[in-house]
Amino acid sequence: MSPALAPTRTLLRSLFGSPAQQCRRCLSHVAAPKSSRPTIATNPMLPRQDQFQKRTKTHKTIEQAKSRYKSGPFSWKAGLLFVMTAGGLVWYFEYEKQRMQRKRIADATKGIGKPKVGGPFELIDQNGNPFSSEDMKGRYALVYFGFSHCPDICPDELDKMARMFDIVEEQRPGAILPVFVTCDPERDTPGILKEYLAEFHPRFIGLTGSYDDIKAMCKKYRVYFSTPQNVKPGQDYLVDHSIYFYLMDPEGDFVEALGRQHSPQAGAKLILDHMKDWTGKWAKN
Repeated sequence: MSPALAPTRTLLRSLFGSPAQQCRRCLSHVAAPKSSRPTIATNPMLPRQDQFQKRTKTHKTIEQAKSRYKSGPFSWKAGLLFVMTAGGLVWYFEYEKQRMQRKRIADATKGIGKPKVGGPFELIDQNGNPFSSEDMKGRYALVYFGFSHCPDICPDELDKMARMFDIVEEQRPGAILPVFVTCDPERDTPGILKEYLAEFHPRFIGLTGSYDDIKAMCKKYRVYFSTPQNVKPGQDYLVDHSIYFYLMDPEGDFVEALGRQHSPQAGAKLILDHMKDWTGKWAKN
């Protein structure tokens, strides 16, 4: 080899080198990490981990988690609330049903074509003072027809009337008048009525008058009564009459008749219920 070619070969080796050296040089470039700005790694599962941590805070043990699902979707509090709500609805509908029934009874007595029960009258009380239908207005009145010489029925009914009056008076003071009208004006004078009614209740009002006045009032109240004919002076006799309590509202209109089937408690409750339904005016005590 000529000396002139030696520099040329040396130059070629320096430019291209050997294949092994080039491969090592390439691998060294690939393996060397590129210098870059450090970044914060993001974790897409982080929100789910937070939710899982919140759930594990509610139930720390497996037993607590199981006990939560044993009762199902309803708890005893929800059951109690359901029972109370259902009971309240049943009570409300039952109350409205009874109220509407009382209203129908009261309205039926005022309908067109119905025989009117009650009306104006002028009689005398047990103290000898005038007493008319106007004196009953402004409050409810419980009117009973009888006579002082009645052996058994009238005393029993007046005892019941006294108990009904006390029950109503305790809850609604001054809201009702207990009125006794004699069907035997011939013997039941004001003095006799005063002595007779004092045995049952001091608040009872006794009314009497002439035979024609009593007959006219009984006719207006649809009360049947009958006295025997050709009775000699001083002779004892009985008077046949209707056995009902007539409940009149503060305007003097008939509301309902209470019979012997009503106990004092049932009768008083019926009167109080009608008072609750009343929306008109009351007399000032």
